Amino acid sequence: MDRRSFLTLAGAAWFASNLWGRGLWAATATPDAAVVTGGPGEAARAAVEMLGGMGRFVKPGQKVVIKPNMSFPTPPEKGANTHPAVVQAIAAMCSEVGAAEIHILDNPLSSAERCLEASGIQEACRDMGGRVQALTADRFYKEADIEAGEDMKENAFVREVLEADVLIAAPTAKSHGATGVSLGLKGMMGLIRDRGAMHWRYDLDTAIVDLNTRLKADLTVVDGMFVLSTGGPYGPGKVLKEDTVIASPDPVAADALAVEAFAWYGRRFEARQVKHVRLAAERGLGSMDTASLRVKRLAL
Repeated sequence: MDRRSFLTLAGAAWFASNLWGRGLWAATATPDAAVVTGGPGEAARAAVEMLGGMGRFVKPGQKVVIKPNMSFPTPPEKGANTHPAVVQAIAAMCSEVGAAEIHILDNPLSSAERCLEASGIQEACRDMGGRVQALTADRFYKEADIEAGEDMKENAFVREVLEADVLIAAPTAKSHGATGVSLGLKGMMGLIRDRGAMHWRYDLDTAIVDLNTRLKADLTVVDGMFVLSTGGPYGPGKVLKEDTVIASPDPVAADALAVEAFAWYGRRFEARQVKHVRLAAERGLGSMDTASLRVKRLAL
């Protein structure tokens, strides 16, 4: 048995033994979101399974793009990049349900090689059947329209995401000097070439929503293991060890729950106080009404 097969079987066995023990197979209605505390890989797997499993989102033969944060040459404990075990678990689940291609992609803000190595994501996903790339050259991008854009009407997108059947957002939960927080919606900026224009040419929050009308994640898995609550997006800053994963097929709901789950800048916020989350909800991309969401919670 090779290492990939072993990890697949180990993951399935772990999930069965833990959830059978908690009687969760008997759960009925699929929730709008799942919030799980525990180790990074186990929590990510459990959260997706609570939503119905990866097979709900990925069908055999499909091409999947996973978008983590891996823009900085820092380890996960610094809070600027997605924990590699979270990305590994997502990629493994995609492989288990028969994805034909798995692309793990980001447009880094530092040296691509250093980001891939220091984030730990490349090494963690080496045997998961996925292709991990930090895309820094123009040849990886293709111009495309944003038909529903209000401010930003076009940009150059990563070619793979334009051709993908499924898009999975896998952001780390972190603060951001310009937008308050950086989660799944904001993280889509790592799949376009010209991010700078979003800062100086357009209203940034409106442009983030424009971008998400073109790149709406089918599944969002927020890594809240190490939350960079100040000093984001790259740190250093105050890191909160929360050991939490939040998952939802609704990208706005996932972000809204993450906003309200953690302390930012030393205080609590409501989702509506984050402009791009509020605008995304107003434009129909999802719900930020966390009180009305059916949320299942699990502590491992």
